Amino acid sequence: MEADIRIFETPVELASAFARELYEMALRFHDQGKNMYVALSGGSTPNILYTILASDFSKTMPWSCIQFFWGDERCVPSGHPESNYGMSHASLFSKIEIPPANLHRIRGEADPQVEVLRYAYEIKSTLPSENQVPIFDLIILGLGEDGHTASIFPNQMSILQSDKICEISVHPQSGQKRISLSGKVINSAGWIVFLVTGSNKSRIARSVINERKRFFPAAHISPVSGKLSWFLDKSVARGL
Repeated sequence: MEADIRIFETPVELASAFARELYEMALRFHDQGKNMYVALSGGSTPNILYTILASDFSKTMPWSCIQFFWGDERCVPSGHPESNYGMSHASLFSKIEIPPANLHRIRGEADPQVEVLRYAYEIKSTLPSENQVPIFDLIILGLGEDGHTASIFPNQMSILQSDKICEISVHPQSGQKRISLSGKVINSAGWIVFLVTGSNKSRIARSVINERKRFFPAAHISPVSGKLSWFLDKSVARGL
């Protein structure tokens, strides 16, 4: 499937454009009386997005119809500076009115062997599914300089083909444990969106988008029946 590639002048312009798309998507679900299932990402660009959502859409977004999950999480407490949930809570969820039951965080402080099973069960029991695979309406992803996405690293490619909903991964350099959605779940989503900014990502973006180098996990993200979009700033897009 051909990816939808959109290029913006700055990270703020990119995040603002995607925030508007998210808002319009949520309105459609709300008007149809349906829940929308979203998996969030960590990283600096999503943090800009969360800040914009809090400042510009806090009163107009139909928050009650959105069920938020996380695509991956570091195995740290929610108050830790590296927590993806902690970042999104500080930038967004602490500033809006949303039912606490709509936030489905990965408990990074828990035993990962236990939490990976608990979180998989929470996803399976909440989301609709097809062929026993949970279907997210939207999954937001980032792109690492090593080609990883979510917490699927180049030396742990088996997570891409895993039949499980979630897997434990280990950061290749730090040895930090993480919990990540599997490639199978990611590729089953209705809409997968990469948010990527910064000149340091230019080379890897070209390798993944243009050259489809298969030894990078992000190159394996290809929706089964949904759509794939790349929101890039100009500094990344120079390499395409």
